[in-house]
Amino acid sequence: MESALPSIGAVGLWVPGMDRRPPAASAEAAAEVEALGYGAVWLSEGLVRDPFMEAATLLGATRSLVVGTGIAVIWGRHPRTVRLQSRALLDAHPGRFVLGLGTSHARLVEGVLGLRYERPLTALREHLDGLDAPDPIRALAGIDGAEPPPAPRLLAALGPRALALARDRAAGAFSYLVTPEHTARARAAIGPDRTLVVEQAVVVAADPTEARARARQHIAGYLPAAPYRASWQRLGFTEADFADGGSDRLVDALVAIGEEEAARRVAAHRAAGADHVCLQALPTDPAALPLDQWRALAHLTRGHAAPAGAGA
Repeated sequence: MESALPSIGAVGLWVPGMDRRPPAASAEAAAEVEALGYGAVWLSEGLVRDPFMEAATLLGATRSLVVGTGIAVIWGRHPRTVRLQSRALLDAHPGRFVLGLGTSHARLVEGVLGLRYERPLTALREHLDGLDAPDPIRALAGIDGAEPPPAPRLLAALGPRALALARDRAAGAFSYLVTPEHTARARAAIGPDRTLVVEQAVVVAADPTEARARARQHIAGYLPAAPYRASWQRLGFTEADFADGGSDRLVDALVAIGEEEAARRVAAHRAAGADHVCLQALPTDPAALPLDQWRALAHLTRGHAAPAGAGA
């Protein structure tokens, strides 16, 4: 069971740690993002506040901006709670919330959350079963009538099995730290009638040396995570590319440095079948919002036709 996604435009933003600042500051930033023309903001798993609560703040501060979780980690979240939180957001802001779900990786789930990370695709499949099952509390409370439709959802997907699950059990897939080659493979895997959202890391408005340092630091943080290494190996990268903080080849393939390269990378993902590219601008200070970069890249929200064979 899945619902179609709302219109999210060709280009949006992926924002880690939006909740590290006061809610009023997050709301102000969301209003500017909407004014700049971005179609959607995707929130990482919460660092300080729950991403569903943060989504409520951003939706309340804007009129048309779509807000999605990109992604909410399933471990430790009961499906019924996720369903109720999503429903509350959609009731208050119809057509403006997208539920992005995923399993993350063992380094976070076990090392940070203290939960067991095992059989992630099975766990995700069972979570979806719970989301789609009739709510027993409605019957217990004597609530008649059909249940509200579920929130439109995307599944984090890198490998073939995860992409197949996104095709079969969601409105589409959400990919992260990938190349346009992966985007083409993902489009082929999910078919033409599913939505493909692709994250693209960028550094613009910075000295080239500093930009490369930011890019390398960003990639280095993901090198220990097995799902990403497996994804990169399927794209032809080797253990040599994972040594010493990541090779130049790996860093350059995953992070677009400079405004022109960012524009080329968006176009390449779109040509490969992405419906929507969400830009993750890497700031000097991870606790700061890269407003200067968002402003510099806002022109990318205009002039993108739908890619051939894409689903939205």
